[in-house]
Amino acid sequence: MPQQEERVRRRFWSKVKKTLGRVPFLDQAVAAYYAAFDPETPRHAKAILLAALAYFILPIDLVPDLLAGVGFTDDMTVLLMAVQSMAAHIKPQHVERARRYLADEEQPGR
Repeated sequence: MPQQEERVRRRFWSKVKKTLGRVPFLDQAVAAYYAAFDPETPRHAKAILLAALAYFILPIDLVPDLLAGVGFTDDMTVLLMAVQSMAAHIKPQHVERARRYLADEEQPGR
């Protein structure tokens, strides 16, 4: 898990910035990121969330992200299944922090 954790740390935010405004589940991805790196999140929940986040940041996946309209459907399915199964560990503070981050990023001039 440490290797996957480091990969997600290195690549997640650049993927978020590249997909801002194009991915409808980005708020849940960011909340999952905050939950995955929260020291209070149980190890099993971290592992599941990190695996889903790692799939999201992979440059090559089942359905290429460049395909208009369908490119992120596999990423969305994997991530939303992980988020749904680990919902008890994604706290309101993770969701609020994600909303604040995305609201700041969507401001003109950023």
